Amino acid sequence: MRYPLDAEDSFEKSLLFWISRYMHSKLNSLSNRQVKDPHRLALSIASLRVGAKSIDELSKIAKDARNSGLAGINTYYKPLEKLFRYLSDFGCASMKEIDEELISDFLASATAGLSDATKKNYRVAMINFFRFLDKQNLDKDQKAHHYGIELKNWGGVSGKSGTKLPAYMREEEVERFIEAIETYPFQISIAARNRLLIKLILFTGIRVSEALNLKTKDLIPDNGVYLIKVVGKGNKARVVMIKESHINEYLKEWSECRNCVDDYLFCNKKGVPLTQAYVSRVVEKILMKAGIRKEKNGAHMLRHTFATMLYLKKRDLVLVQEALGHASLDTSRIYTHFDKERLKEAARVMDEIARSQKS
Repeated sequence: MRYPLDAEDSFEKSLLFWISRYMHSKLNSLSNRQVKDPHRLALSIASLRVGAKSIDELSKIAKDARNSGLAGINTYYKPLEKLFRYLSDFGCASMKEIDEELISDFLASATAGLSDATKKNYRVAMINFFRFLDKQNLDKDQKAHHYGIELKNWGGVSGKSGTKLPAYMREEEVERFIEAIETYPFQISIAARNRLLIKLILFTGIRVSEALNLKTKDLIPDNGVYLIKVVGKGNKARVVMIKESHINEYLKEWSECRNCVDDYLFCNKKGVPLTQAYVSRVVEKILMKAGIRKEKNGAHMLRHTFATMLYLKKRDLVLVQEALGHASLDTSRIYTHFDKERLKEAARVMDEIARSQKS
């Protein structure tokens, strides 16, 4: 069903109405494979169908949907929450007063200091939201208002995401980190679980979310290794591998005491899956014990470390793409920036010219 652009009796209520409608559509279209609390998600969808009475109520609904396990909802909602607060202060009288210049002004202030990748997420969120409005609004005269917001090259971010080099550990730091995994003084009840989890991420390069969604049946012993079935972004499946010797001790110890719902491999004392925030805190503690400090100390840095070491050891970009489950080879290509030997070759070009001049 289509609605007038100024659907309510005030600008703020109309904007809230449209954000609620948009979020309702996203909750129904995002992948629900990782949802762990379907009833909670159903309540969120029902609440959005009725409509939120305030931006705070809408934020709570979005949070409930995220906590139910609906991955990716914040990528769409958080920029729109900030947009609502920005435009409320701006003092528009009608939804039709919003234009691309106003959205550009909002993005300039809302994304200051953020990474190019996050800026791109904000840009995409704005474009998708206003495209939704373009298709869903219809005034009394049966004409739709068309925003046509594209934000081409906004803020220097166009097309592909930025190429900021990710943080990673050097080889000698990896050795110290592995030693710290073994010696960190975890509580006895969770020591085997945490060591198993962190080693799986480090030794295979899987995403934290992929590790937390593993089930016991996904680990298949095969002649001295474990084949691990992983479901990544977009429900794309792949297989990674780790030697049994790296995790057998901890897997056996954890299996004797784990009591996880739905056969999940990792869970907390209540039996429910761990959060990504918890895993990042564990990684930070191990890094501190090893005396390693990086720009970003979260668990995702372990994935970057695996990818970097894989490329530097094998010089095979396709292998990196397959191992990490990248949809595009361009995503894997960033790890070639760490190839010092290739950089030395580039540097030698000018060295040779300089030497020939001296001779």
